Amino acid sequence: MKETKKHLTVIDGETLMDTRLEPIQFCVDTLLPKGIGILGGASKIGKSWLALDLCLRIAKGEKVWSFESHQGTTLYLCLEDNYQRIQNRLNDITDEVPPSIFFSTAAGTIADGLTEQIENFVKAHDDTVLIIIDTFQMIRENSDYSYANDYHDIGILKKLADRLGICLLLIHHTRKQDDDDPFNMLLGTSGIGGAVDFSFVFKRSKRSQNNATLICTGRDIEYRELEISFSADHMWELIADSVEQPSLLIDPDIVLFSEFMFCIGDYFGGNTELAEMFNAETRKSFTAKSLKQLMNKHRYELENLGVFFESKRTNGQRLVHVWFRSDSSDVSDVKNDSAFSADICVPFVPCVPESQNVAPVCDCESEVEE
Repeated sequence: MKETKKHLTVIDGETLMDTRLEPIQFCVDTLLPKGIGILGGASKIGKSWLALDLCLRIAKGEKVWSFESHQGTTLYLCLEDNYQRIQNRLNDITDEVPPSIFFSTAAGTIADGLTEQIENFVKAHDDTVLIIIDTFQMIRENSDYSYANDYHDIGILKKLADRLGICLLLIHHTRKQDDDDPFNMLLGTSGIGGAVDFSFVFKRSKRSQNNATLICTGRDIEYRELEISFSADHMWELIADSVEQPSLLIDPDIVLFSEFMFCIGDYFGGNTELAEMFNAETRKSFTAKSLKQLMNKHRYELENLGVFFESKRTNGQRLVHVWFRSDSSDVSDVKNDSAFSADICVPFVPCVPESQNVAPVCDCESEVEE
């Protein structure tokens, strides 16, 4: 019978603050820390191409996009592929493969030898920095994917990664159903996201059908959204980083609605009519309910973009007043100056960017109060 410890192992705050602790180690600065992480995405979205490129660049010590990498041995467990396919992919993306990148198409499961296999590999290659397992599903045996089992499986791999001082990245699938929180799309329970140190999720970009957004979060990394594009060379290229361009975090439909209101100037009327006007000029398909939900959810972002709105019932009818103010630095003053009345501006044809692929474009700056 195992004896339970009767006392907690503790440290007082003063001692903790005076203790010299090593900083977080990264494979790729600010993006890919050592520890356990997960990369999720839909089938055939390009996860394996990104995984291969990461292994290759880190083995060479090359930058990953604009991020510096720390050179070391890498291991890619391609458990759904064969060596011929891996060779073909390498030929597509490079003509120089270093001896410090390794591949395997077979491995044990968590319950049957995987941790020992990884430990033995790291012993033989003590400069190992990154191991990618593609896919997480292939190394699991328990078909009961409860919160407890998800957390347990990740927990075993986390202890292994921490003990060996490596980054262990698991490739995983996402559900087909969309979600406002992309990390809820990872197959399984929230035990997966709760147990890993960091998570990456691939989503098809709202801005371009040919691009994707890589959403990154973790205990030791800053939240960021990377707009990436799959090139003819079968590599993901960085288009934009939300840390450098915070506007990327704003829903594109919100930006479009603000540009619509920039040209309208002022609207008073029903939600249905507003949605119909917006859809007619932007080729969207919002219902009155979904447009109002979007406005409510992103109220403060709209205000920062100069768009304000109020709702009210008049004679049993639900009406909305939406107006644009270019000077939105003091939100409270703008709200106090506004009046909920039926005096409205004659709507203009909204000016929307040509990048949105919408035909009507107008020059209406003169109509907006400076």
